[in-house]
Amino acid sequence: MKCRHCGGDHLVPFLDLGTSPPSNSYVGPKDHARPEAWYPLVIRTCMECLLVQTEDFADREVFFSENYAYFSSFSTSWLNHARTYVEDMVARFGLSGDARVVEVAANDGYLLQYVKEKGIACLGVEPTASTAAAARAKGIEIREEFFGEALGARLAAEGWSADLTAANNVLAHVPDINDFVKGFARILKPAGVSTFEFPHLLNMVAEAQFDTAYHEHYSYLSLIAVSRIFAANGLHVFDVDTTPWHGGSLRVFAQRADTRTHAETPRVKAMIDREVAAGMREASYYTAFQKEAQRVRNDFLSFLIGCQREGLTVAAYGAAAKGNTLMNFAGIKPDLLRFVVDRNPAKQGMLMPGSRIPIVDEEALKTLKPERVVILPWNLQNEIKAQLSYIRDWGGKFVTAVPKLTVHP
Repeated sequence: MKCRHCGGDHLVPFLDLGTSPPSNSYVGPKDHARPEAWYPLVIRTCMECLLVQTEDFADREVFFSENYAYFSSFSTSWLNHARTYVEDMVARFGLSGDARVVEVAANDGYLLQYVKEKGIACLGVEPTASTAAAARAKGIEIREEFFGEALGARLAAEGWSADLTAANNVLAHVPDINDFVKGFARILKPAGVSTFEFPHLLNMVAEAQFDTAYHEHYSYLSLIAVSRIFAANGLHVFDVDTTPWHGGSLRVFAQRADTRTHAETPRVKAMIDREVAAGMREASYYTAFQKEAQRVRNDFLSFLIGCQREGLTVAAYGAAAKGNTLMNFAGIKPDLLRFVVDRNPAKQGMLMPGSRIPIVDEEALKTLKPERVVILPWNLQNEIKAQLSYIRDWGGKFVTAVPKLTVHP
């Protein structure tokens, strides 16, 4: 295996989750009796550039199909985050009616709808047909393609040179990270700004968030690695901030390396220093993570077996990709966890990939009244606890497995 960024061959183990189906490849009713494709899920760290990355076993089209089932707008708190982002960027960079905003991985228009409300011209790039259709229904122009250097250059030539580009939770999702980053260097105006949000590797390791590993996530990112990748592909990081999303994320601000209109803030060096102090330049930082994943798996499996022995019914909420990683690594089946509730109608009536646990609507909770409800998207647990607070009426309790098994009072 060669590093996806620098081509180096000094890679050390980070995480081996065995094999599993793609985490967003939910099984529809017509396919219940058919086999699924399982792929190894092995992640290594390049000790030359410190990019943490999966081994490649399938093309990206396998993971980002026309029936892609992740729709951003089903989380109210994420919509609020998107609205606040737009407000902040418009104010900070003085965006007005003659500006151009491009979002890469626009999904269902969750963010660009707020740009459109401000009368600013916007364009979304979204390769999955299901979410692209939802964005178009909101009146947002979408290019249904994968983004990279060629598309960035073509959009600029078509008049879409951008004052601002947004790329939320997509930098980790691209197999050719060099080509992807070059696309932003091509599409930005001389003083344009690109922002990228992605889960921070520092938090993934500190909080044992191994379930954020799945095939769609080709990379697991630190600011050290991102700064190097950007510099090699025409971008310069000039600011960084943190957000609480997905267990703790970074928002990186970048500009064209050939113009450098924006002064670099002290936050960039401070974050890199923090990563170095945590040990990110040492191989042991990465090789120790496997044991943490096994600890979480073992504790969760023991909890479910204990509930079965005590006669307690267990269900889950949120048919999230991270939940599929946890279920398949632990070997969970419907005998230990009855069903998963999800608000997304596109997932209801389907089966979780691998585990084959049924996905149902919220009424199933009120009918079965399970004693324990596992929150699979633990990053949204406060929102979900408020939404499902009524489970306490029958003595139900919420459970999270990451970073440690917790039964919430």
